[in-house]
Amino acid sequence: MDKVTVQELAGSARDAWDEVQQLLADGCNEYSIVSRDPGAADDTLYRLQVSTRSYLGTVAYRTGGILFDHGWIRLLGSGGAGIHGSLTDWNGHKDGSDRTALEGMLIVAYDAAGGFFALDTGRFGQTGHVYYFAPDTLEWESTELAYSGFLNWLAEGDLGLFYQSFRWEGWQEEMSRLGDGKVFAYYPPLWVHEGSGESSSKAPVPVTEAWQAARSSG
Repeated sequence: MDKVTVQELAGSARDAWDEVQQLLADGCNEYSIVSRDPGAADDTLYRLQVSTRSYLGTVAYRTGGILFDHGWIRLLGSGGAGIHGSLTDWNGHKDGSDRTALEGMLIVAYDAAGGFFALDTGRFGQTGHVYYFAPDTLEWESTELAYSGFLNWLAEGDLGLFYQSFRWEGWQEEMSRLGDGKVFAYYPPLWVHEGSGESSSKAPVPVTEAWQAARSSG
C-alpha cells in the first residue's frame, strides 16, 4: 500500500497543534518546546504515517520534542537540542539509529530516572494505551491513558507524586548538569530495597544503557 504524503498528513484544517498549545499553557507543570527542523519534521511524519489531527502527529510534526519538569521527562518529537533522538530513530524508522525498536510498542518519551513511556501497538493487547517501564520494578506497567490523556497528565498531573521515590532534595539543580542523551544511574539501584532517590548515589549514563534494561524486560 502506498504511503500517505506529508502534505496530506499535515494539510488538514483540523491540526491539533492549537489544542495542544492551549493544553500546555493551561497546565501547571513547567515545560519547554524543542525547536524542530522542518526537514526532520517532514521525515518523521512521513515515516510514522500519523496525521497532525492527532496529538501524536502534531507533536511529531510541530516540535523537536517537549521537555517537562526541568527536563525530567522528555517527550519525543522529530528531534532537536536538549532531547536525545526522535520518534523515528527510537522506533526503528530511521537508518543508522543506535537504538533497536521494541516489537509491538512505540516509544514516545523517557525520563531522567531511566524510565520509558511507550504506546502499546500490539504487545499487551491494549492498543493505544501508554505503558511505563518503571526502573524500580523493571516491568512495563499500564498508565491506562491514551496518548492524549498522557499529554494532559504531563501538562497538569502530579509529577512530583509519581516520581516521589525517584527524586531527592536538589534534583532540579542536577538536572541542569545532566546533559543531552543522559539519564541517572542509581546505586543501589531503584529495584532493590535499599535503593531510592534520597539514599542512592546518582551518576549520569547514556540513555541507551537504560534502554537495554527496558528492552530485556519487554
